[in-house]
Amino acid sequence: MNTCDSVSTKPSCGSNNGAVADSGDPLGWFANTISHSLTYAQIQRAQGRPIVGMMCEFTPRELIMAAGAIPVCLCAGSAATIPAAERHLPANLCPMIKSAYGYHVERSNPFLEMSDLIVAETTCDGKKKMYELMAESRAMHVVQLPHEQNGKDALEYWVNELYCLKEALERRFKIEIDETRLRESIHTMNRERSLRRRLAQLMKRDAPPLTGRQLAQLRSNTSGIPEDLRQYERALAMLEGREACPKTAKKVRVLLTGVPMAFGAERVLDIIEGSGGLVVCTESCTGLKPIYEDVDIDAPDLMRALATKYFHLPCSVMSRNTDRLDLLRNLAVEYRPDCVVELIWQACLTYDVESFYVKRLAEEELQIPYLRIETDYAPADSARIQVRVEALLETAKGRKQRV
Repeated sequence: MNTCDSVSTKPSCGSNNGAVADSGDPLGWFANTISHSLTYAQIQRAQGRPIVGMMCEFTPRELIMAAGAIPVCLCAGSAATIPAAERHLPANLCPMIKSAYGYHVERSNPFLEMSDLIVAETTCDGKKKMYELMAESRAMHVVQLPHEQNGKDALEYWVNELYCLKEALERRFKIEIDETRLRESIHTMNRERSLRRRLAQLMKRDAPPLTGRQLAQLRSNTSGIPEDLRQYERALAMLEGREACPKTAKKVRVLLTGVPMAFGAERVLDIIEGSGGLVVCTESCTGLKPIYEDVDIDAPDLMRALATKYFHLPCSVMSRNTDRLDLLRNLAVEYRPDCVVELIWQACLTYDVESFYVKRLAEEELQIPYLRIETDYAPADSARIQVRVEALLETAKGRKQRV
């Protein structure tokens, strides 16, 4: 079993290189998650199940699973594929978009190469235009996302979009997504979200039994893998009974918010924890945001219930996105951070602009220090980021001692 403050290295999306051998415990299993996911996807596809790639938490995995397909996340965290992407895309673009597109150009992501369909979405301008290029050579269905959550017609529009996706999946895979299949997939995803949520809630303790990096490792790029669900349960059984870790109790508690961190792009998290911080809560799409709410499986209209759950995602592409600030308020109460770090990928304009509100919330309302970090996948600015993080943690530590 890893120690409570150890940090491990993750493989990048689309690669099983660098995977470590399973150590017989859940953290060992998920340290090798890309390799496990790839093996699972290859076996399922050989048995006739289609693979559907996706790049956003607004994509309802439940519909894909109800169509008999395997949903795999194509979000990429490798800097190595970015030069290939920049042959077609501007340099001043989000590194996550460029990294994923670089895999497309190089045809080097096995999950993308085996995808029978890509379900894309219109969350941001960069992704929308990237998808147009990708669609020239790959089968794709684009879900049109409403960009407001308060308009009276917005939810109805979104419900209709999910019906369009349902019909597209049924046509392509020649299957009817009936209520029984949909209910079963909702049950699976609710179970997965619940298990991951319970693992995240372990970080509420004064002395959490694991680090933020270890928690970030406890996820997969492929949803609904039965062995993953068993390993989540094993992790809970092991960690819920673990004694308090004195090392984590002494660290500065950090709430990390902002952009998602694909596998291989956890550099800032590593810098925070390598500098004496402990990321007790990650609000982003690779953290609590997409697992904070379940689908109401008892609702009379499951399609509407599915649409409602995803409609509530407090993404920065929404205008206005006050729900994200409400979520941050709730998380601050639950996880008691000493400071807030906001991660912004280069050229992610919506999160960058929204950082104004998050800074104000942290400093004026929560009255804790705040740090905004804008970076990309290249490690050239790591030393500068570390200096800023160390200064933030010292400030938070001094404030904590005075309270």
